[in-house]
Amino acid sequence: MAVPIAEKRIADFENMGFGMFIHFGLYSQLGRGEWVQHIEKIPKEEYMKLADTFTAEKFDAKKIASVAKAAGAKYAVLTTRHHEGFSLYDTCGLNTYDSLHTPCGRDLVREFADACREVGVKPFFYHTTVDWYNPDCKNDFPKYLQYLRDSVEILCTNYGEIGGLWFDGNWWYKDRDWEEDKLYAVIRKHQPNAIIVNNTGTSALGRVGNPEIDSVTFEQGRPTPMDREGMPKYLAAEMCHTMNAHWGFGGADFNYKSLAELIETLCSCRKVGANYLLNIGPTGDGDVPFMQEALLYGIGGWINKTGNAVYEGRPCGVLGARKDFALRANGKLYFFVHDLAIKGNENVTVEGGGYGPRSFSGLQDKIARIRWTDNGEELSFTQNGTDITVDCTGYPYGTNLVVRIAEAELA
Repeated sequence: MAVPIAEKRIADFENMGFGMFIHFGLYSQLGRGEWVQHIEKIPKEEYMKLADTFTAEKFDAKKIASVAKAAGAKYAVLTTRHHEGFSLYDTCGLNTYDSLHTPCGRDLVREFADACREVGVKPFFYHTTVDWYNPDCKNDFPKYLQYLRDSVEILCTNYGEIGGLWFDGNWWYKDRDWEEDKLYAVIRKHQPNAIIVNNTGTSALGRVGNPEIDSVTFEQGRPTPMDREGMPKYLAAEMCHTMNAHWGFGGADFNYKSLAELIETLCSCRKVGANYLLNIGPTGDGDVPFMQEALLYGIGGWINKTGNAVYEGRPCGVLGARKDFALRANGKLYFFVHDLAIKGNENVTVEGGGYGPRSFSGLQDKIARIRWTDNGEELSFTQNGTDITVDCTGYPYGTNLVVRIAEAELA
């Protein structure tokens, strides 16, 4: 069975490779994650009082967009409205539970979209489908769905061209008819090139949904290879991931993932052709925590050493031992080599792992030359049909890229 050809918007989305998620809302002021209202059973009337202290005085959209750019993210996804029902945009009379009707008094979505475009990052909008604020979501579902569509139409018409809509919440009422066709028709009418994502949740990783969906999601797991043979439509894949164990700001959560783990996770996503969407959680006043900013700058520094292989590289069936693999991009192969050691005096080098021959199989091309993308050093190799062994030199002292990439030119 044939694999369908990707529509241009989907192929362009795959080429983005890496995006930044931003979870920000009223919950950020409490600093206990974005589900704090539900988990702690805070009465709605009490929770709504958070709007009275919502200033977002340190929410700097230009800084957020600049951090995304520096991290190497090609797109950024902002929670325009999360399950709490509070909107960061002007709801144009649908209700007054939005950032315009708080001490903030600003349309944060407009600031975000404008700032992203200014630095060349594509703005995407997250929007909840389930709503803990609007009683119609529970009591008059058809009326609520019209409210949802009206909300999405505002996002599709008032903020210029956007990269896509990222929905989340259908799993709350699994047995209800969400009338997805009507919702997605609103998007296709106003934003025909927008990517449509609808998160299936952690219990349904990678599940394919409505025909208008452009990408499947993997939340907090590791993506698996997509079997697209016989699909009626080519779908992209994306994994959304947190830097710690929750979405949103956690004031007492110090259990951050390491930079090395985040780099390896990005590589594991690209190994199977999936995008990597990494979250930040601004503080209650909208500031980006230093640790999160530093990790993103670290990822950007690594990407600058890779020859941009993480963007347009695609799985090509070339695999090595353990975590090693290769991607194809622009008529070249890129070998992703893990766990290399530093080559140096044993009295000052403390890294484990090793360097030397690394074998890969599944090649369909003859290789002419191979070099490291970070320093241009040429590597010797031997190829026997579909197998190749590359002499992977160790890192210079004071260097460790976690995953080192070698670019191979084809004969």
